[in-house]
Amino acid sequence: MDKIKILVVDDESRMRKLVKDFLVKKGYEVTEAEDGEQAVNYFLSHNNSSHSEFSLVILDVMMPKLDGWSVCREIRSFSSVPIIMLTARSDERDELLGFQLGVDEYIAKPFSPKILVARVEAILRRTSQSAGEEVIEAGGISIDKTAHIVRIDGEAIELSYKEFELLTYFLENKGIALSREKILNSVWDYDYFGDARTIDTHVKKLRSKMGDKGDRIKTIWGMGYKLEV
Repeated sequence: MDKIKILVVDDESRMRKLVKDFLVKKGYEVTEAEDGEQAVNYFLSHNNSSHSEFSLVILDVMMPKLDGWSVCREIRSFSSVPIIMLTARSDERDELLGFQLGVDEYIAKPFSPKILVARVEAILRRTSQSAGEEVIEAGGISIDKTAHIVRIDGEAIELSYKEFELLTYFLENKGIALSREKILNSVWDYDYFGDARTIDTHVKKLRSKMGDKGDRIKTIWGMGYKLEV
């Protein structure tokens, strides 16, 4: 069985080695990139129209040539591969920008490598779980978990990995009022330490991508959200 491939992008060689060593111990295959430009080139050379060889990207924000935001924009223009963003600045604006660009997880430096590995495993676990399940649909919204495709009234729409997970969770729990805490625990996993505004940012973007169907995600004031179909 082929090893799961992860792209680690950071201009600090010590940081790349630290992350790589922990991931390799867990059985992953790691490719390193030392700047944003090299990262995009590596990703393009390992990507075709229907599939990327990389199952996940770990991306530093502050880098020469192309910063992490620019790399994220490039990758998101043709791939929904999960992206974990690393940053030395714990600025809320940075975190919100990352989620708006389609970042799936956000970890501030310094961080515990074990926590990073736990986040990687949680994302990949959810990815593999969704690979073997069938199409779910309701109210003109259709999700093909195997092909990772969402259709609204038959038309495919582009979602990031986390937006896809969020909409899937809503559809699987349609008609049920879901608290922000429950959504965080289920979609971001129990080890996520961010706050509930993360969800609000994702829901806002998800609604806009869903067009008229976005109105089906109802806000339950003081609690969370509910998908009505």
